[in-house]
Amino acid sequence: MHFADGVIPEDYLGYVRNKYLWILGGIILLFFLLIVSISVGAAGIPLYDVFLSIIHGTVDRVSALLHLTTVSTENLSSVDRIVWNIRLPQALAAITAGVGLSIAGVAMQSILRNPLASPFTLGISNAGAFGAAVSVILLGTGQMHSSVANAVTLNNPYMTTIVAFIFCLLATAIILIISRVCGASPEVMILAGVAISSLFTAGTMFLQYFASDTQLAAVVFWTFGDVSRAGWQELGIMVAVVTGAALYFIMNRWNYNAIDAGDETAKGLGVNVDAIRNVGMVVAALVSAVIVSFLGVIGFVGLVCPHMVRRLIGDDQRFLIPGSCVMGGILLLASDTVARVIVAPYVLPVAVLTAFLGAPTFIYLLLRGYRR
Repeated sequence: MHFADGVIPEDYLGYVRNKYLWILGGIILLFFLLIVSISVGAAGIPLYDVFLSIIHGTVDRVSALLHLTTVSTENLSSVDRIVWNIRLPQALAAITAGVGLSIAGVAMQSILRNPLASPFTLGISNAGAFGAAVSVILLGTGQMHSSVANAVTLNNPYMTTIVAFIFCLLATAIILIISRVCGASPEVMILAGVAISSLFTAGTMFLQYFASDTQLAAVVFWTFGDVSRAGWQELGIMVAVVTGAALYFIMNRWNYNAIDAGDETAKGLGVNVDAIRNVGMVVAALVSAVIVSFLGVIGFVGLVCPHMVRRLIGDDQRFLIPGSCVMGGILLLASDTVARVIVAPYVLPVAVLTAFLGAPTFIYLLLRGYRR
């Protein structure tokens, strides 16, 4: 961006400063919510004890890493066991999934120039769920077992992720073909997403009909959409994929601003629109596939969060992308926290809360937009 005499106006600096203050405030809120989320549950833990456990545990693990040793778990207190073995990975998984789904949603909305686009509304999440069902039922990657944290695990999560990713790519290819060849309007794109979602849901139901009781239980429980099933290993994979995707979209923020102005304008500015669009959809599909394969289908996060951020800081992709990441983490972590206490001692799947919170919120945003 160029200014007369090379001097940046104070109004513009204030504009940018306010956007970053919103994002910084969201990060602070997210950190506070992380501590609160870890403290609540069937066994309540004081906030101060949670903070100390995280600090001491982090120091011990960093020290062990530097000295190439492992952290001893024999002398851990009950608080440390709850924090580090159950609640901290669950809370971090909620944040990571929220960030991933939100950034996939904001990317799809920009790429397709469709405000209703998201992995859930376009059927990509259900395509990934069908791929995971194929992996569990046909390839035998799901098994039942009893443990403190989970009732169902995947004995080969990597295969499940690969198969889910393949079907997410298939759904993405269908969306791109409809968008490019047919020149579909936003309304037609959403209807196409409903059709794709119904198709893959029917495929999942077909596989469930022929599944054994164990496989059926694994698929049904898995499709609930729950962050509690993510351990440190699954969290590491999700963090790596989501971080890479976030960096990619942030690095291309100016390209997406140009695409928002129209394809011809973007091409005139030297943007390879087709490459940006295709690679962006593939990256968004990868993020959706990894999250769906580990946590199940979680809807409305990628749809609602970008719109909430637009209401706060506008459409500029420089701030919309990181702001959506923060908002996604806040929304999904808050939903998971409420899910653990609303019907205690039972724990609801987080997808139930995101649907209850996301659908009315999105309807409100639509009505508010039309009134304006």
